[in-house]
Amino acid sequence: MDWTDLIDTAFDVAGNSNSDNRAAALRTVEANVAPDEKPVASTAGRHPDHFRKGVLVLTTHRLLFLKDGKPPVPVPLAAVTDATVTKTRINGEVLLVVALTGSHRFEDVVKAEVFAEQVRAAARLARNAQRQELAAPAAAPAAAVSSGTELLDQLERLAGLHAAGALTDEEFSRAKQRLIG
Repeated sequence: MDWTDLIDTAFDVAGNSNSDNRAAALRTVEANVAPDEKPVASTAGRHPDHFRKGVLVLTTHRLLFLKDGKPPVPVPLAAVTDATVTKTRINGEVLLVVALTGSHRFEDVVKAEVFAEQVRAAARLARNAQRQELAAPAAAPAAAVSSGTELLDQLERLAGLHAAGALTDEEFSRAKQRLIG
């Protein structure tokens, strides 16, 4: 699956046949993806701040919400702690993605249960990859951190992962020692 297939699938699910919107969504995704980021899944849904449906795009790194060429709403997968679905009469299937960055609610999501499971699985993979990166020996730990502010940012991120249960006590201690040097 490539980015075009992913966007086309989501727009088909949303019932949106506007080729300009598809092209704008594709340009937005391609402009914002990391070099090693790959498409995983997509569906249609609505952000509570928008009336019309947009596209939810799941990648190997994050969840993106795309709407009418606006900047995407990104949710990093390594920060995702849960994805749940509830059904309401007014808003249809509601996908709630809880992350260290905050919670994100998407309404009237098509095939929300399937998509939520894909988000949970992709988040587990992202957290495991992050753990492996943190556990790998650093060539020059002191050189990797160029300033005190950077060190504090990295320590806060580690503490957040530890508090969320993404890192064990032992993994947290090792990673912290590597950063401090």
